[in-house]
Amino acid sequence: MKEIILIKDGELALKGLNRSNFESKLVNNIKRRLKPLGEFKISRAQSTMYVEPLSDDFDVDEALDRVGKIFGIAGYSRACVCEKSVESILDTAPKYLAETLSALKTFKVEAKRADKSFPLKSPEICRELGGVLLERFPHLKVDVHAPDIVVTVEIRDFAAYIRGNQQKGAGGLPVGTSGKAEILISGGIDSPVAGYMMAKRGLSLNAIHFASPPYTSALAEEKVKKLLEKVSVYSGTIKLAVVPFTEIQEQIRDKCPEDFFTLIMRRMMMRISCIIARNDGCLGLVTGESLGQVASQTLPAISVTDSVCDIPVLRPLIGMDKEEIVTVSRHIDAFETSILPYEDCCTVFTPKHPHTRPKPGQCEKAEEFLDIDLLIDNAINGITYYYID
Repeated sequence: MKEIILIKDGELALKGLNRSNFESKLVNNIKRRLKPLGEFKISRAQSTMYVEPLSDDFDVDEALDRVGKIFGIAGYSRACVCEKSVESILDTAPKYLAETLSALKTFKVEAKRADKSFPLKSPEICRELGGVLLERFPHLKVDVHAPDIVVTVEIRDFAAYIRGNQQKGAGGLPVGTSGKAEILISGGIDSPVAGYMMAKRGLSLNAIHFASPPYTSALAEEKVKKLLEKVSVYSGTIKLAVVPFTEIQEQIRDKCPEDFFTLIMRRMMMRISCIIARNDGCLGLVTGESLGQVASQTLPAISVTDSVCDIPVLRPLIGMDKEEIVTVSRHIDAFETSILPYEDCCTVFTPKHPHTRPKPGQCEKAEEFLDIDLLIDNAINGITYYYID
């Protein structure tokens, strides 16, 4: 029996005249993710995409797992292709679903007749196939409200497709349809979740990590790469810029008031990130900040860090609490890596009593003994780039 993968798009149906652009991007993303698994063909018709294996070594199980992590997909399922005739459908369905139906107790049949020339109407297809399944699997019972499995028959232009339950897709928009942004990633729980959430809204991601050796170790940098690997499963390849930050932090420690250390550090990070973003063709920054979570994430503190930016700063976690963030972190398999005990540069020279409600002009005055342009140039010139996939 010939088996394929059926993919249903979600939000894309609302895109009007731009829909074809979103669908084309989704097809390209699917091709990129499935390419290592073997040869296949993708076709589109009536809000459905068909992934047809062309080689015997194409791993359908692995393909289904990968499809489930591609943004822009509302639902997906494996399906059997058969001849578009009543006899073929009634013969193929029990054979294709035999193993699944043998392990279940209740079922329901649904039919979707896109080809109106098919001799049976949808209710008639359901009745005929339901009768055959009850005869072949006498332990089964029909349950139209909450069945263990919905056996679906789709009558399309060129063939009939038989499938079991549809799995829920990742949703969102295809990555790349909303532009590109830089995610500031520290190594904690929050920033990978922020990257995942913005990729779900169609953003392609680059990443920036600030490293402060010898205060931070090589293990902390490796931890960041592992976290980005978790995000790249959903977002695609991520270009990572590792920025040397030791000199900046030591200068802040030596020349600035202690209670402003964290705020000035954040402002320097944002200045550098804006430059990297422009160089990479990114239109915004993404951070994992949640309002009130730490001293640098109060509204006044966020205001003074944003004041040095000339591009938008997106904060998808801003209204989430820690429990909600951890739930998403576990969902993307990043939590266990996030809690590994390797310190990031944000914990270096942390003041005992950080300023949480700075007033306009205070940070500028606290920075007045720093040679900001020189420090930024040194940091930019020392960047090391990696590609995470």
